[in-house]
Formats: sequence, C-alpha cells, structure tokens
Amino acid sequence: MLRAGMVGLPNVGKSTLFNALVENAKAEAANFPFCTIDANVGVVSVPDERLDVLAKISASKSVVPTQIEFVDIAGLIRGASQGLGRGNAFLQDIREVDAIVHVVRCFDNDDIIHVDGSVDPVRDIETINLELVLADLAQVEKRLERTKKQARANKEAQYELSVLEKIVAELNEGKSVRQMDLNEEEKAAIKFLGLLTAKPIIFAANVPEDDLATGNKYVEQVQKIAAEENAEVAVVSAQVESELIELPEEERADFLASLGVKEGGLKSLIRATYKILGLRTYFTSGEKETRAWTIKAGMLAPQAAGVIHSDFERGFIRAETVAYDDLVTAGSMVAAKEKGLVRSEGKEYVVKEGDVMLFRFNV
Repeated sequence: MLRAGMVGLPNVGKSTLFNALVENAKAEAANFPFCTIDANVGVVSVPDERLDVLAKISASKSVVPTQIEFVDIAGLIRGASQGLGRGNAFLQDIREVDAIVHVVRCFDNDDIIHVDGSVDPVRDIETINLELVLADLAQVEKRLERTKKQARANKEAQYELSVLEKIVAELNEGKSVRQMDLNEEEKAAIKFLGLLTAKPIIFAANVPEDDLATGNKYVEQVQKIAAEENAEVAVVSAQVESELIELPEEERADFLASLGVKEGGLKSLIRATYKILGLRTYFTSGEKETRAWTIKAGMLAPQAAGVIHSDFERGFIRAETVAYDDLVTAGSMVAAKEKGLVRSEGKEYVVKEGDVMLFRFNV
C-alpha cells in the first residue's frame, strides 16, 4: 500500500486536513502547539470515477479501489531533530513512507497562533527542511561509525562507507539527499536507512476557502521553492475539506464547483503523489469485481500481474488488454473484442495508464 507521511509546523492545519482526508480519523486538532501527541494513521480509498464506469459495464458485484495510508505526526519546530518539542521521536514514524506531504500554512488568521509569530511559508519550509536534514545527519553519522569498523575487512562496507562520507559532507551543507547527485548504485546502498530527505516531497499549500481556486501570494512562494526542489504542490484548504465531509456525497461536487474548483484536497494530493512517484493505475474488471491496481510507470505486464499475486508473474503467459477509453466507447468487452480493440500482450508489454487487463497464467 502507498504510504505518505504528513509533516509541518504546529498550527498549520495538518491534523485538521488529516481528519478531513481520513473521514473517520480522530486526530486532535486544536489552537495550541503539540496537540498531536501520538502519530495518527489512516487509510483512505483513492477516488477514481473510472471504477464505477467499468463496474457498470461488467455488472460487477463489488468495486475495490486502491488505497493510500496517511501518517500524521506531531508538529515539528526548530530543534525537533535534537528532541525539542515532540518531533524527534515521531520522525521515526515516517521513515518507511513512500513520500512526504509537507503541509504549509498559506493563510492569515490572527485567531490561530503561529509558533514563530507570523505567516512566512519560505521560513516555515526552511525550518522543516533543516530539521529533516539534521535528523538524517544524526542517523548517517551513527551508521558511519559502525561502517568504519566493518570496512577494514569488507569490500561492501568500504563502498557503503564512501557513500556515507559523501552524503555526510552534503548534509552538513544543508542539502537534502534528493538534491544530491547520486547514481542508482549509491541510492541502493543507503535505501535501508529510510532517510527522510531522500523521499519525494509534496507541498500541501493550505489556503482559506476564498483562495482555493486562485491561490495567493503565499502559494506563489511555495511553488517557487517546489520548482527548485523538483517537488510537487497541491493547493488544499483544510477548512473546505472539513466542510466537505459534513455534506452528502451527491452534494460535494456542487459545493466544490461553487468555489471554482473541480476536485477536493484528497484528489489533489493523490494526483501530486502519483505524479512525483511515477505511479500508474490499471484495472481488472469482471462479474465478481472491478478493482484498481497501482504500479510503477514502466512496469512490464508480468510485473503488473505480480502486484495481484506472485503466481501471476511466475506463470505469466499473456495479458488480454484493452484501453479504458476504448472499452467505454465499445460498451462491453464482447463489443471491444469484435472491433479488434482487445490486444493479446506478451512479456515485453509496458502497461499503460488505464489499461483494463485479464491475465492468463499457468503455474
């Protein structure tokens, strides 16, 4: 399952956003720092309108969306990596996530305390980035000391040592691991450390309701930083998300339209996460169920089959494949086959976004 860790300063709307995205969550959200004590974890279904369309075509008994897990940790402050506030322990909670969602306050409100006394997204981002860098530095230095001893008689340890020394030097300059010039072998050598600054980052610019469609000066500042860091930006409003979950499902689209937007914060965040991680979705669809599957871009058909079950990959023969748009236009799988839209793809086929697939295998 895809996992995203949510970080940010206290009182930026992080837990409020988490509660709205994970509708049954109970993360405490209050107007004082460190109201989040324990890390909160919630699983949400990835919204995808294509599922219902396919389910109708196949007369499926059930619909199974793919899912994403959000981990909301305590607000971080300067010195969190050294144990100040509550952040130090909770940084460990996001070592294993696939991406980091950095919630940034992009709204003015005198009634909501800012830990640094004013709204400044650039300063806030620098604060969090520095704490993540320092947390990684502490971890790498600890590993470095152990590896030095092993490297005396171990060639693999010698290589790891050279990589660690390179990373320590750049972390000491305040550079994130994702900004470093590391080749694939070097990245593989340190992957087990789960370094925070190696993870792709999505900035969630939290704006007031009136700025959701247009953004504001603060969002522009966040977008500039994101461009420099090859990060993604999702403009969200914790305020709007909180109002959305109080509405019946059928009224939510109209509410968003009244604000000048087509999608809520969950879709925006997931879209940004899929983009930065290079993810794709394919579908299986039949009478029993219609299901979405998440894969890495560039995966071959046998690998994609392996996401369902290892036997599918091991015994892969072929994949009967039709593009989502072609299947919808045809109206049924039978009609799609009659029109020659269903292809028999082999082991070298690169699965495309929206493919509807039926795997043939023999174990």
